[in-house]
Amino acid sequence: MRNERGAVARMRLSLSKHRVEGQRMESSPGRAPRLDRTPAATEPGAAFPSAPLPPSAAAAPGLPLRVWVLLGVLATMQFLNTVDFMIMMPLSPQFMRLFGITISQFSAAVSAYAVAAGVAGVGAALVLDRYGRRASLLVIFGGLLVGTFFCALAPSYGALLAARIFCGLFGGILGASVLAAVGDLVPDSHRGRAVGLVMSSFSLATVLGLPLGLWLAGRWGWHAPFLTLAGAGAVLWVLAARLLPPMRAHLTAGNARIRPLERLRGALRPAAHRQAYALMGTLTLAGMCVVPYIAAYLVGNVGLEERRLTLVYAVGGAGTLVSMNVVGRLADTFDRFRVFAGVSLVSMLVTLALTHAPSLGLGATLGLSAAMMVFMSGRFIPAMAMATTAGDPAQRGAYMGVMASVQQFASGLAALASGWVVTSNATGCLEGYGTVGWISAALAAASIPLAWRLRGR
Repeated sequence: MRNERGAVARMRLSLSKHRVEGQRMESSPGRAPRLDRTPAATEPGAAFPSAPLPPSAAAAPGLPLRVWVLLGVLATMQFLNTVDFMIMMPLSPQFMRLFGITISQFSAAVSAYAVAAGVAGVGAALVLDRYGRRASLLVIFGGLLVGTFFCALAPSYGALLAARIFCGLFGGILGASVLAAVGDLVPDSHRGRAVGLVMSSFSLATVLGLPLGLWLAGRWGWHAPFLTLAGAGAVLWVLAARLLPPMRAHLTAGNARIRPLERLRGALRPAAHRQAYALMGTLTLAGMCVVPYIAAYLVGNVGLEERRLTLVYAVGGAGTLVSMNVVGRLADTFDRFRVFAGVSLVSMLVTLALTHAPSLGLGATLGLSAAMMVFMSGRFIPAMAMATTAGDPAQRGAYMGVMASVQQFASGLAALASGWVVTSNATGCLEGYGTVGWISAALAAASIPLAWRLRGR
């Protein structure tokens, strides 16, 4: 017995020596620094640990403050990304007037961003899981800021179109990287609220970003919103580089050796992944059929003054800012499918009401447009919570990259196809918008059985 205890003690001492020696070798000044490919729980200078919360935290009543800080940084990234994408839509009357373009040409600018983002999403699926989440986020966010700055300098419609394509290459996959980081940082029991917080960037974009962008455009021209976004984003990039942890827990030795094409096949192979892609693609088609033309329809058909568009987005954004967090809590408390189905059904009715609305007063216009924003955005929260949970944690970057690609291709297809249906007559009124509303409602109805199939994953 004593000999056995002595052998165990000697073995522990030997392992300890090897561990100390390995640490000395890694920290020796003559050695090259480790790349971000290697797995690590922490990194010198990182403000927070990169590993997910321990299992005990899943049963805790709330998330630690440090995680809320990280979620705030990620949500702000997504806020600027959302404003960069959405600012084109309320400026559509100005773009068509100043550049002398048709509504189909404006649709091409919207769809070009989405198609570029879809292509980038496929490429991101090949490489995202080979690097730490922080490194990926900083590179992608930095590329978006460069593209946004190019938008501000665009002298013509052609230059603006090229700049929007460049933005799409980065902005379209930023959301996937943000959600992959959320999946790494937050346990499933709190993921609905975390996704709700990050996706509330849409609400903040409408209640704060778009009204401010419209004010800047009205005062200093349409270039001003893009310059402001690029400047604010540069400050956030520095803050994110300091606060975000490496998030490299997914970089196991086996995962790092997976070839890019095999990684893509791995993201497409699981049935749960394919069901999630179908659900999110259908939802995106349903939304992007009608969203790009809301401003033009309210001005041309409903009779809203162009200067009142700021109120539309401010009131709608304020409503979604509250509703998305409420829906997130409901998705964590009750069955996520039931929450999704209920919100989707109401969104169908509101969408049909808005796309067939006659001339209305200001109050009715604000209420109807706000209701559509609340329920159309609300259905994405339980759907994304189910989709995020269905993903394999080891392939979350590839999975969310393909997810972003599917959504962006769907967005581009919806904007382009609806641009063929919706036309503008000599008086500036849109024709065919009611038909697009019925298409949107049918797609929303089709998403409910898709969510049912994903429910048990």
